[in-house]
Amino acid sequence: MSLVTTISGNKIAFFSTQPYDKAFFNQYNDGFELEFFETQLNPQTVILIENTAVVCVFVNDIVNEAVIKQLAEKGVKIIALRCAGFNNVDLEAAKKYNLKVCRVPAYSPQAVAEHAMAMILTLNRKTHKAYNRVREQNFSLNGLLGFDLFGKTVGIIGTGNIGKAFAKIALGFGCKVLAYDIVTNDEMIKDSVEFVSLETIFKSSDIISLHCPLNAQTKHVINKESIASMKDNVMIINTSRGGLIETASVIEGLKEGKIGYLGIDVYEQEEKLFFRDLSADIIQDDAIQRLMSFPNVLVTAHQAFFTNEALTQIALVTFNNIKALLTENDIENKAALLV
Repeated sequence: MSLVTTISGNKIAFFSTQPYDKAFFNQYNDGFELEFFETQLNPQTVILIENTAVVCVFVNDIVNEAVIKQLAEKGVKIIALRCAGFNNVDLEAAKKYNLKVCRVPAYSPQAVAEHAMAMILTLNRKTHKAYNRVREQNFSLNGLLGFDLFGKTVGIIGTGNIGKAFAKIALGFGCKVLAYDIVTNDEMIKDSVEFVSLETIFKSSDIISLHCPLNAQTKHVINKESIASMKDNVMIINTSRGGLIETASVIEGLKEGKIGYLGIDVYEQEEKLFFRDLSADIIQDDAIQRLMSFPNVLVTAHQAFFTNEALTQIALVTFNNIKALLTENDIENKAALLV
């Protein structure tokens, strides 16, 4: 007999769902009633929720106080994030209206770390350009010159699970790895990672990779002033949160030639763009259009997490979090419980 069959109110409403969300959550479902909405959760779409104990949201859903108030009025007890980041959720409002909030603190750190390295290699060796060129029977190497990663200095901002995994990959390429975080990691230090100040990261790194959460301290950590202190021709990689980068400053840095390469899997205004097919639309966001016009910029649409292993863990951990909160009103892994 399934554990969940003994629980009343076992309906989960999913927002911002894609076909792969349905596939993985249906595959690992154990007795819950699942309802999937393709639309984003926001103050207008919250009316779709009926007789639902749990709402499951993703990175671009809007879970502010106005939404949380309506969720509480509708009898929702749990907001389950199927991601690690939670900057889109008003946690104080959740406390105010007595809603539990949980997340997936770690699913596959390797998935994101490996995508960051894939972006570095693509930007450096221009494999995306070479692929298209050869398909057109152009076998010239002109314009495809790269550099050896071996011996280069890689600066990592944020050394949680993903930053730690990325450091191991960079060390494997023979890079010198610098790291900045509010807490140092002894294991990484033993692996020859040097913890330094943020200023040193900016000043000394050939490649800077962002792996920190978005909060008041990290918002726009890449800005006009920090870019000015970086090496000429620096490479910046962001697979974390779009708000870590001040877009206008990065565009200026690219135009001036200060930034030599930019790889972003996240974007500050991505909720209007990512996870949608807009190929037949006129995109109104001038900033993303400008970014995509640079030959030394690589944009992917928040796909760093997108591996079979990561989606499996996201589904399993999300279901386990919900089960624990419905039965025990608590979660053993405290990192997963936000409120």
